Amino acid sequence: MSPPAPTVNDIFRYRYQHGTNLGSIYVLERWLTGSMYINGVTGDSELDAVKASLAATGLDATRSKWENHWATALTDNDFVWLVNNARCNMIRLPIGYFTLGPSFCENTPFSGAPAQVYINAWSAVKNLVRRCFDHGIGVLIDLHAVPGGANGEIHNGTSSGQAGLWGNAANLELGQRCHVFMAREIAGMNGVIGLQLCNEAIFAAPGMYNWYDSVIGAINQVNNTLPIYISDGWDLSPAISYIQRKNIAVSNPIVIDTHKYYTFSDFDKSQSPQQILGRIPSELSELNGKDGNVFDNGAATVLVGEYSCVLDGQTWAKVSPGDRPQLTKAFGQAQSRKWQERANGSSFWTLKMDWMDGGDWGFKQQVNDGAIVPPLCLLISAQDVRFKLSSADTRRGSLHDAALAAHTDFWNRTAPGQHFEHERYSQGWDLGWSDAVAFFSAKVHGMLPCGRDGGDKLAGLDIWVKKRMGEAGQGKAQTGYGWEWEQGFRKGVADFYGAVQV
Repeated sequence: MSPPAPTVNDIFRYRYQHGTNLGSIYVLERWLTGSMYINGVTGDSELDAVKASLAATGLDATRSKWENHWATALTDNDFVWLVNNARCNMIRLPIGYFTLGPSFCENTPFSGAPAQVYINAWSAVKNLVRRCFDHGIGVLIDLHAVPGGANGEIHNGTSSGQAGLWGNAANLELGQRCHVFMAREIAGMNGVIGLQLCNEAIFAAPGMYNWYDSVIGAINQVNNTLPIYISDGWDLSPAISYIQRKNIAVSNPIVIDTHKYYTFSDFDKSQSPQQILGRIPSELSELNGKDGNVFDNGAATVLVGEYSCVLDGQTWAKVSPGDRPQLTKAFGQAQSRKWQERANGSSFWTLKMDWMDGGDWGFKQQVNDGAIVPPLCLLISAQDVRFKLSSADTRRGSLHDAALAAHTDFWNRTAPGQHFEHERYSQGWDLGWSDAVAFFSAKVHGMLPCGRDGGDKLAGLDIWVKKRMGEAGQGKAQTGYGWEWEQGFRKGVADFYGAVQV
Protein backbone atom coordinates (compact mmCIF):
# COMPACT_ATOMS: atom_id res chain seq x y z
CA MET A 1 0.00 0.00 0.00
CA SER A 2 1.59 3.27 -1.15
CA PRO A 3 0.56 6.32 0.93
CA PRO A 4 -0.20 9.56 -0.93
CA ALA A 5 2.30 12.40 -0.96
CA PRO A 6 1.90 15.00 1.83
CA THR A 7 -0.62 17.71 0.93
CA VAL A 8 -0.42 21.42 1.66
CA ASN A 9 -2.78 20.97 4.62
CA ASP A 10 -0.64 18.08 5.87
CA ILE A 11 2.42 20.31 5.91
CA PHE A 12 0.56 23.11 7.66
CA ARG A 13 -0.73 20.71 10.32
CA TYR A 14 2.23 18.42 11.01
CA ARG A 15 5.27 20.70 10.72
CA TYR A 16 6.90 22.37 13.71
CA GLN A 17 4.55 25.18 14.74
CA HIS A 18 6.56 28.29 15.55
CA GLY A 19 4.13 30.99 16.47
CA THR A 20 2.22 33.30 18.72
CA ASN A 21 -1.23 33.83 20.15
CA LEU A 22 -3.03 36.70 18.43
CA GLY A 23 -4.21 38.18 21.72
CA SER A 24 -7.21 40.22 22.84
CA ILE A 25 -9.06 40.43 19.52
CA TYR A 26 -12.05 38.05 19.50
CA VAL A 27 -12.01 37.54 23.29
CA LEU A 28 -11.25 40.83 25.00
CA GLU A 29 -9.06 41.25 28.07
CA ARG A 30 -8.95 44.75 29.48
CA TRP A 31 -5.29 44.62 30.54
CA LEU A 32 -4.35 44.05 26.88
CA THR A 33 -6.86 46.21 24.99
CA GLY A 34 -8.25 48.81 27.37
CA SER A 35 -9.17 50.93 24.35
CA MET A 36 -12.21 48.68 23.80
CA TYR A 37 -13.63 49.61 27.22
CA ILE A 38 -15.41 52.94 27.59
CA ASN A 39 -14.59 55.12 30.58
CA GLY A 40 -16.26 54.03 33.79
CA VAL A 41 -17.10 50.48 32.74
CA THR A 42 -16.91 48.01 35.60
CA GLY A 43 -15.50 44.59 34.85
CA ASP A 44 -12.73 43.45 32.54
CA SER A 45 -14.40 40.87 30.29
CA GLU A 46 -15.74 40.91 26.73
CA LEU A 47 -19.34 41.02 27.93
CA ASP A 48 -18.61 43.94 30.25
CA ALA A 49 -17.13 45.91 27.34
CA VAL A 50 -19.98 45.05 24.96
CA LYS A 51 -22.77 45.91 27.38
CA ALA A 52 -21.16 49.22 28.33
CA SER A 53 -20.70 50.17 24.69
CA LEU A 54 -24.27 49.19 23.79
CA ALA A 55 -25.63 51.31 26.63
CA ALA A 56 -23.48 54.31 25.72
CA THR A 57 -23.47 54.28 21.91
CA GLY A 58 -26.07 51.78 20.67
CA LEU A 59 -25.91 48.63 18.54
CA ASP A 60 -24.74 50.07 15.22
CA ALA A 61 -21.81 51.99 16.71
CA THR A 62 -20.82 49.06 18.92
CA ARG A 63 -20.93 46.55 16.09
CA SER A 64 -18.90 48.90 13.91
CA LYS A 65 -16.29 49.33 16.65
CA TRP A 66 -15.97 45.57 17.21
CA GLU A 67 -15.83 44.76 13.50
CA ASN A 68 -13.10 47.35 13.01
CA HIS A 69 -11.16 45.80 15.89
CA TRP A 70 -11.34 42.41 14.19
CA ALA A 71 -10.57 43.72 10.70
CA THR A 72 -7.48 45.65 11.78
CA ALA A 73 -6.04 42.98 14.09
CA LEU A 74 -3.36 42.06 11.55
CA THR A 75 -2.21 44.62 9.00
CA ASP A 76 -0.20 43.95 5.88
CA ASN A 77 2.85 45.27 7.71
CA ASP A 78 2.18 42.83 10.55
CA PHE A 79 2.27 39.95 8.08
CA VAL A 80 5.54 41.20 6.59
CA TRP A 81 7.10 41.25 10.06
CA LEU A 82 5.67 37.85 11.06
CA VAL A 83 6.96 36.20 7.89
CA ASN A 84 10.32 37.91 7.43
CA ASN A 85 11.41 38.75 10.97
CA ALA A 86 9.69 36.33 13.33
CA ARG A 87 9.63 33.45 10.80
CA CYS A 88 6.23 32.68 12.27
CA ASN A 89 4.29 29.84 10.61
CA MET A 90 1.42 29.53 13.08
CA ILE A 91 -1.04 31.67 15.05
CA ARG A 92 -3.18 30.42 17.92
CA LEU A 93 -6.46 32.31 17.57
CA PRO A 94 -8.57 32.66 20.74
CA ILE A 95 -12.29 33.04 20.00
CA GLY A 96 -15.50 32.70 22.00
CA TYR A 97 -18.70 30.77 21.48
CA PHE A 98 -20.32 34.16 20.89
CA THR A 99 -17.94 34.66 17.93
CA LEU A 100 -20.02 32.07 16.07
CA GLY A 101 -23.02 34.39 16.00
CA PRO A 102 -26.40 34.99 17.63
CA SER A 103 -27.71 31.44 17.28
CA PHE A 104 -24.94 30.26 19.61
CA CYS A 105 -25.73 32.98 22.16
CA GLU A 106 -29.30 31.97 22.98
CA ASN A 107 -29.85 31.26 26.69
CA THR A 108 -26.35 32.50 27.52
CA PRO A 109 -25.16 35.78 29.08
CA PHE A 110 -24.68 37.10 25.52
CA SER A 111 -28.30 36.57 24.45
CA GLY A 112 -30.31 39.58 23.35
CA ALA A 113 -28.62 42.78 22.23
CA PRO A 114 -25.00 41.64 22.85
CA ALA A 115 -25.45 38.72 20.44
CA GLN A 116 -26.26 41.10 17.60
CA VAL A 117 -22.75 42.54 17.77
CA TYR A 118 -21.38 39.21 16.51
CA ILE A 119 -23.48 38.72 13.37
CA ASN A 120 -20.37 39.00 11.18
CA ALA A 121 -17.76 37.71 13.63
CA TRP A 122 -17.36 34.20 12.22
CA SER A 123 -17.00 35.62 8.71
CA ALA A 124 -14.24 37.86 10.07
CA VAL A 125 -12.49 34.81 11.54
CA LYS A 126 -12.67 32.99 8.21
CA ASN A 127 -11.28 36.02 6.41
CA LEU A 128 -8.39 36.21 8.88
CA VAL A 129 -7.64 32.51 8.40
CA ARG A 130 -7.58 33.04 4.64
CA ARG A 131 -5.18 35.99 4.94
CA CYS A 132 -2.92 33.97 7.23
CA PHE A 133 -2.94 31.06 4.77
CA ASP A 134 -2.02 33.40 1.92
CA HIS A 135 1.08 34.34 3.95
CA GLY A 136 2.01 30.74 4.73
CA ILE A 137 0.75 30.91 8.33
CA GLY A 138 -1.51 28.23 9.79
CA VAL A 139 -4.18 28.96 12.41
CA LEU A 140 -5.13 26.95 15.48
CA ILE A 141 -8.72 27.95 16.27
CA ASP A 142 -8.98 27.95 20.05
CA LEU A 143 -12.44 28.07 21.66
CA HIS A 144 -10.92 30.14 24.43
CA ALA A 145 -14.28 31.23 25.84
CA VAL A 146 -16.52 28.16 26.10
CA PRO A 147 -20.11 28.38 27.36
CA GLY A 148 -19.97 28.87 31.12
CA GLY A 149 -16.19 29.03 31.17
CA ALA A 150 -13.55 26.29 31.45
CA ASN A 151 -12.16 28.32 34.37
CA GLY A 152 -13.18 31.39 36.35
CA GLU A 153 -11.01 33.96 34.57
CA ILE A 154 -12.30 36.91 32.52
CA HIS A 155 -10.84 35.45 29.31
CA ASN A 156 -13.96 33.26 29.25
CA GLY A 157 -15.99 36.25 28.09
CA THR A 158 -17.72 37.16 31.34
CA SER A 159 -16.86 38.26 34.87
CA SER A 160 -18.83 35.44 36.50
CA GLY A 161 -15.74 34.04 38.20
CA GLN A 162 -17.14 30.55 37.60
CA ALA A 163 -15.89 27.52 35.68
CA GLY A 164 -19.47 26.96 34.59
CA LEU A 165 -18.86 24.55 31.71
CA TRP A 166 -18.17 21.55 33.90
CA GLY A 167 -21.21 19.73 35.21
CA ASN A 168 -23.67 21.92 33.31
CA ALA A 169 -25.47 19.86 30.69
CA ALA A 170 -26.70 22.84 28.67
CA ASN A 171 -23.25 24.43 28.49
CA LEU A 172 -21.56 21.13 27.62
CA GLU A 173 -24.09 20.52 24.82
CA LEU A 174 -23.69 24.04 23.45
CA GLY A 175 -19.90 23.70 23.55
CA GLN A 176 -20.16 20.49 21.53
CA ARG A 177 -22.52 22.15 19.06
CA CYS A 178 -19.98 24.95 18.58
CA HIS A 179 -17.26 22.47 17.74
CA VAL A 180 -19.36 20.44 15.31
CA PHE A 181 -20.29 23.65 13.50
CA MET A 182 -16.65 24.76 13.26
CA ALA A 183 -15.41 21.31 12.22
CA ARG A 184 -17.88 21.30 9.33
CA GLU A 185 -16.82 24.80 8.31
CA ILE A 186 -13.10 23.99 8.58
CA ALA A 187 -13.53 21.08 6.16
CA GLY A 188 -13.87 23.70 3.44
CA MET A 189 -11.07 25.99 4.63
CA ASN A 190 -7.33 25.98 3.99
CA GLY A 191 -4.74 26.63 6.66
CA VAL A 192 -6.56 25.57 9.83
CA ILE A 193 -4.03 23.43 11.70
CA GLY A 194 -6.45 22.31 14.40
CA LEU A 195 -9.40 23.02 16.66
CA GLN A 196 -8.89 23.45 20.41
CA LEU A 197 -11.79 22.29 22.58
CA CYS A 198 -11.22 24.66 25.51
CA ASN A 199 -8.54 26.80 27.12
CA GLU A 200 -6.98 26.26 30.55
CA ALA A 201 -9.51 23.86 32.02
CA ILE A 202 -9.39 23.99 35.81
CA PHE A 203 -7.36 21.33 37.60
CA ALA A 204 -9.36 18.10 38.01
CA ALA A 205 -12.35 19.55 36.13
CA PRO A 206 -15.27 17.18 36.82
CA GLY A 207 -16.24 15.21 33.72
CA MET A 208 -13.60 16.85 31.52
CA TYR A 209 -12.45 13.68 29.79
CA ASN A 210 -16.03 12.46 29.34
CA TRP A 211 -16.81 15.73 27.55
CA TYR A 212 -13.66 15.37 25.46
CA ASP A 213 -14.83 11.87 24.47
CA SER A 214 -18.23 13.18 23.41
CA VAL A 215 -16.92 16.18 21.45
CA ILE A 216 -14.14 14.23 19.73
CA GLY A 217 -16.66 11.59 18.66
CA ALA A 218 -19.01 14.24 17.28
CA ILE A 219 -16.21 16.04 15.40
CA ASN A 220 -15.02 12.73 13.96
CA GLN A 221 -18.44 12.23 12.37
CA VAL A 222 -18.16 15.43 10.32
CA ASN A 223 -14.39 15.92 9.87
CA ASN A 224 -12.29 12.84 10.59
CA THR A 225 -8.89 14.31 9.68
CA LEU A 226 -8.93 17.56 11.66
CA PRO A 227 -6.35 17.67 14.48
CA ILE A 228 -8.05 18.23 17.84
CA TYR A 229 -6.25 19.98 20.70
CA ILE A 230 -7.24 19.50 24.33
CA SER A 231 -6.33 21.43 27.47
CA ASP A 232 -4.35 19.33 29.95
CA GLY A 233 -6.12 20.97 32.90
CA TRP A 234 -2.74 21.84 34.44
CA ASP A 235 -1.93 18.13 34.79
CA LEU A 236 0.07 16.83 31.86
CA SER A 237 0.70 13.16 32.74
CA PRO A 238 -2.93 11.96 32.77
CA ALA A 239 -3.59 13.99 29.63
CA ILE A 240 -0.77 12.10 27.89
CA SER A 241 -2.27 8.76 28.93
CA TYR A 242 -5.65 9.92 27.64
CA ILE A 243 -4.45 10.96 24.18
CA GLN A 244 -2.44 7.76 23.79
CA ARG A 245 -5.70 5.84 24.10
CA LYS A 246 -7.67 8.26 21.92
CA ASN A 247 -5.05 8.26 19.18
CA ILE A 248 -5.58 4.53 18.84
CA ALA A 249 -9.37 4.77 18.92
CA VAL A 250 -10.09 7.67 16.52
CA SER A 251 -8.67 8.87 13.21
CA ASN A 252 -8.42 12.53 14.22
CA PRO A 253 -5.00 13.25 15.71
CA ILE A 254 -5.38 14.39 19.34
CA VAL A 255 -2.76 16.83 20.69
CA ILE A 256 -2.35 18.29 24.18
CA ASP A 257 -2.22 22.05 24.73
CA THR A 258 -0.11 22.77 27.83
CA HIS A 259 0.85 26.19 29.19
CA LYS A 260 4.16 27.11 30.78
CA TYR A 261 4.37 30.19 32.98
CA TYR A 262 6.95 30.93 35.66
CA THR A 263 5.52 34.05 37.29
CA PHE A 264 2.28 33.23 39.13
CA SER A 265 2.94 30.68 41.89
CA ASP A 266 4.55 31.38 45.24
CA PHE A 267 7.25 28.88 44.30
CA ASP A 268 8.01 30.81 41.10
CA LYS A 269 8.20 34.07 43.02
CA SER A 270 10.59 32.56 45.57
CA GLN A 271 13.15 31.71 42.90
CA SER A 272 15.82 33.77 41.18
CA PRO A 273 15.90 34.10 37.38
CA GLN A 274 18.85 31.72 37.29
CA GLN A 275 16.95 29.09 39.29
CA ILE A 276 13.98 29.34 36.94
CA LEU A 277 16.29 29.09 33.93
CA GLY A 278 17.68 25.91 35.47
CA ARG A 279 14.22 24.33 35.42
CA ILE A 280 13.66 24.71 31.67
CA PRO A 281 15.82 21.79 30.42
CA SER A 282 13.72 19.27 32.37
CA GLU A 283 10.35 20.59 31.20
CA LEU A 284 7.99 18.24 29.33
CA SER A 285 9.73 15.26 30.94
CA GLU A 286 6.26 13.73 31.33
CA LEU A 287 6.63 12.68 27.69
CA ASN A 288 9.71 10.57 28.43
CA GLY A 289 8.93 6.93 27.80
CA LYS A 290 5.48 7.84 26.48
CA ASP A 291 6.18 9.03 22.94
CA GLY A 292 8.27 7.43 20.23
CA ASN A 293 6.43 4.10 19.94
CA VAL A 294 3.08 4.56 18.27
CA PHE A 295 2.73 0.89 17.33
CA ASP A 296 2.63 -0.23 20.95
CA ASN A 297 1.62 2.84 22.93
CA GLY A 298 -0.37 5.20 20.70
CA ALA A 299 0.65 8.73 19.78
CA ALA A 300 1.62 11.38 22.36
CA THR A 301 2.23 14.95 21.19
CA VAL A 302 2.24 18.26 23.07
CA LEU A 303 1.93 21.92 22.00
CA VAL A 304 3.13 24.63 24.39
CA GLY A 305 0.14 26.80 23.58
CA GLU A 306 1.08 29.67 25.88
CA TYR A 307 4.35 30.85 27.41
CA SER A 308 6.04 34.21 27.92
CA CYS A 309 9.21 35.92 29.09
CA VAL A 310 7.51 37.31 32.22
CA LEU A 311 8.96 36.75 35.69
CA ASP A 312 7.55 38.23 38.88
CA GLY A 313 8.98 41.35 40.49
CA GLN A 314 10.05 39.27 43.49
CA THR A 315 12.15 37.14 41.15
CA TRP A 316 13.75 40.15 39.50
CA ALA A 317 14.49 41.67 42.92
CA LYS A 318 16.99 38.88 43.46
CA VAL A 319 19.35 40.22 40.73
CA SER A 320 20.80 43.54 39.68
CA PRO A 321 18.53 45.58 37.36
CA GLY A 322 21.38 45.76 34.91
CA ASP A 323 21.31 41.98 34.50
CA ARG A 324 17.64 41.84 33.56
CA PRO A 325 17.86 42.31 29.77
CA GLN A 326 20.42 39.54 29.31
CA LEU A 327 18.60 37.19 31.69
CA THR A 328 15.29 37.81 29.89
CA LYS A 329 16.97 36.98 26.60
CA ALA A 330 18.49 33.81 28.06
CA PHE A 331 15.09 32.82 29.51
CA GLY A 332 13.35 33.19 26.15
CA GLN A 333 16.09 31.35 24.27
CA ALA A 334 16.06 28.47 26.75
CA GLN A 335 12.31 28.08 26.27
CA SER A 336 12.62 28.30 22.49
CA ARG A 337 15.22 25.52 22.50
CA LYS A 338 13.24 23.27 24.80
CA TRP A 339 9.92 23.60 23.00
CA GLN A 340 11.66 22.95 19.66
CA GLU A 341 13.34 19.87 21.11
CA ARG A 342 10.33 18.27 22.77
CA ALA A 343 7.02 19.75 21.53
CA ASN A 344 5.28 19.90 18.18
CA GLY A 345 5.26 23.68 18.48
CA SER A 346 4.79 26.71 20.67
CA SER A 347 2.80 29.93 20.63
CA PHE A 348 3.93 32.91 22.69
CA TRP A 349 1.46 34.95 24.73
CA THR A 350 0.94 37.31 22.97
CA LEU A 351 1.19 39.36 19.75
CA LYS A 352 -1.32 42.22 20.01
CA MET A 353 -2.07 44.71 22.77
CA ASP A 354 -2.63 48.46 23.04
CA TRP A 355 0.85 48.89 24.51
CA MET A 356 2.99 47.51 21.71
CA ASP A 357 5.60 46.09 21.57
CA GLY A 358 4.44 44.40 24.75
CA GLY A 359 7.52 44.12 26.96
CA ASP A 360 8.03 40.66 28.43
CA TRP A 361 4.46 39.72 27.37
CA GLY A 362 5.09 40.84 23.78
CA PHE A 363 6.02 38.45 20.98
CA LYS A 364 7.20 41.36 18.87
CA GLN A 365 9.36 42.76 21.65
CA GLN A 366 10.94 39.41 22.47
CA VAL A 367 11.59 38.46 18.85
CA ASN A 368 13.17 41.84 18.17
CA ASP A 369 15.30 41.48 21.32
CA GLY A 370 16.52 38.02 20.24
CA ALA A 371 14.85 36.18 23.14
CA ILE A 372 12.43 34.13 21.02
CA VAL A 373 14.24 32.38 18.18
CA PRO A 374 12.80 30.21 15.40
CA PRO A 375 14.06 26.73 14.59
CA LEU A 376 17.20 26.63 12.47
CA CYS A 377 15.31 25.07 9.58
CA LEU A 378 13.22 28.24 9.15
CA LEU A 379 16.30 30.47 8.90
CA ILE A 380 18.05 28.73 6.00
CA SER A 381 18.11 30.61 2.70
CA ALA A 382 16.25 29.15 -0.26
CA GLN A 383 19.59 28.67 -2.04
CA ASP A 384 20.97 26.69 0.90
CA VAL A 385 17.79 24.61 1.13
CA ARG A 386 18.27 23.57 -2.49
CA PHE A 387 21.94 22.80 -1.91
CA LYS A 388 21.20 20.71 1.16
CA LEU A 389 18.48 18.79 -0.68
CA SER A 390 20.84 17.99 -3.54
CA SER A 391 23.65 16.97 -1.22
CA ALA A 392 21.39 14.77 0.89
CA ASP A 393 20.02 13.02 -2.18
CA THR A 394 23.47 11.78 -3.11
CA ARG A 395 23.73 10.08 0.29
CA ARG A 396 20.26 8.57 0.40
CA GLY A 397 21.17 5.11 -0.86
CA SER A 398 24.17 4.62 1.40
CA LEU A 399 22.32 5.89 4.46
CA HIS A 400 19.39 3.57 3.75
CA ASP A 401 21.65 0.56 3.33
CA ALA A 402 23.60 1.33 6.48
CA ALA A 403 20.43 1.74 8.53
CA LEU A 404 18.89 -1.49 7.21
CA ALA A 405 22.12 -3.42 7.78
CA ALA A 406 22.40 -2.15 11.37
CA HIS A 407 18.76 -3.03 12.09
CA THR A 408 19.06 -6.50 10.57
CA ASP A 409 22.35 -7.23 12.34
CA PHE A 410 20.94 -6.13 15.71
CA TRP A 411 18.00 -8.50 15.55
CA ASN A 412 20.07 -11.37 14.11
CA ARG A 413 22.31 -11.08 17.17
CA THR A 414 19.53 -10.35 19.66
CA ALA A 415 17.02 -12.99 18.53
CA PRO A 416 18.76 -15.49 16.24
CA GLY A 417 16.39 -17.72 14.30
CA GLN A 418 13.31 -15.63 15.13
CA HIS A 419 11.08 -14.53 12.25
CA PHE A 420 11.24 -10.84 11.29
CA GLU A 421 10.03 -8.82 8.32
CA HIS A 422 12.92 -6.44 7.78
CA GLU A 423 11.53 -5.32 4.43
CA ARG A 424 9.00 -3.34 6.45
CA TYR A 425 11.88 -1.46 8.06
CA SER A 426 13.23 -0.65 4.59
CA GLN A 427 9.82 0.54 3.39
CA GLY A 428 9.38 2.68 6.50
CA TRP A 429 12.83 4.23 6.05
CA ASP A 430 12.07 5.15 2.44
CA LEU A 431 8.77 6.83 3.34
CA GLY A 432 10.26 8.62 6.35
CA TRP A 433 13.04 10.08 4.21
CA SER A 434 10.63 11.04 1.42
CA ASP A 435 8.22 12.73 3.84
CA ALA A 436 11.02 14.69 5.50
CA VAL A 437 12.14 15.83 2.03
CA ALA A 438 8.58 16.85 1.11
CA PHE A 439 8.20 19.05 4.18
CA PHE A 440 11.68 20.58 3.91
CA SER A 441 11.39 21.33 0.19
CA ALA A 442 7.77 22.54 0.05
CA LYS A 443 8.60 26.26 0.16
CA VAL A 444 11.40 26.27 -2.39
CA HIS A 445 9.31 24.13 -4.73
CA GLY A 446 6.44 26.63 -4.58
CA MET A 447 4.06 24.17 -2.94
CA LEU A 448 3.16 26.56 -0.11
CA PRO A 449 1.68 30.04 -0.47
CA CYS A 450 4.00 32.96 0.12
CA GLY A 451 7.16 31.00 -0.64
CA ARG A 452 10.19 32.23 1.23
CA ASP A 453 13.44 31.09 2.77
CA GLY A 454 13.52 28.15 5.15
CA GLY A 455 12.35 24.56 5.13
CA ASP A 456 9.65 23.06 7.31
CA LYS A 457 10.41 20.16 9.62
CA LEU A 458 8.19 17.35 10.88
CA ALA A 459 7.55 17.73 14.62
CA GLY A 460 5.54 15.93 17.24
CA LEU A 461 6.37 12.98 15.05
CA ASP A 462 3.99 10.57 16.78
CA ILE A 463 0.81 11.92 15.18
CA TRP A 464 2.38 11.90 11.69
CA VAL A 465 3.64 8.34 12.25
CA LYS A 466 0.11 7.39 13.31
CA LYS A 467 -1.32 8.83 10.09
CA ARG A 468 1.28 7.28 7.78
CA MET A 469 1.18 3.93 9.56
CA GLY A 470 -2.54 3.72 8.84
CA GLU A 471 -2.13 4.81 5.23
CA ALA A 472 0.67 2.26 4.68
CA GLY A 473 -1.28 -0.60 6.27
CA GLN A 474 1.31 -1.05 9.02
CA GLY A 475 -0.86 -0.69 12.13
CA LYS A 476 -1.43 -3.40 14.70
CA ALA A 477 -4.73 -4.33 13.11
CA GLN A 478 -2.90 -5.12 9.85
CA THR A 479 0.36 -6.74 10.96
CA GLY A 480 2.36 -7.76 13.99
CA TYR A 481 5.50 -6.32 12.42
CA GLY A 482 4.47 -2.70 12.06
CA TRP A 483 6.98 -1.87 14.79
CA GLU A 484 9.74 -2.57 12.26
CA TRP A 485 8.11 -0.21 9.79
CA GLU A 486 7.81 2.48 12.47
CA GLN A 487 11.45 2.16 13.51
CA GLY A 488 12.48 2.41 9.88
CA PHE A 489 10.27 5.44 9.29
CA ARG A 490 11.72 7.29 12.27
CA LYS A 491 15.25 6.42 11.20
CA GLY A 492 14.61 7.67 7.66
CA VAL A 493 13.37 11.00 9.04
CA ALA A 494 16.35 11.25 11.40
CA ASP A 495 18.85 10.35 8.68
CA PHE A 496 17.51 13.07 6.40
CA TYR A 497 17.72 15.72 9.11
CA GLY A 498 21.22 14.56 9.90
CA ALA A 499 22.15 14.88 6.23
CA VAL A 500 20.80 18.44 5.95
CA GLN A 501 21.99 19.35 9.47
CA VAL A 502 18.74 20.70 10.95
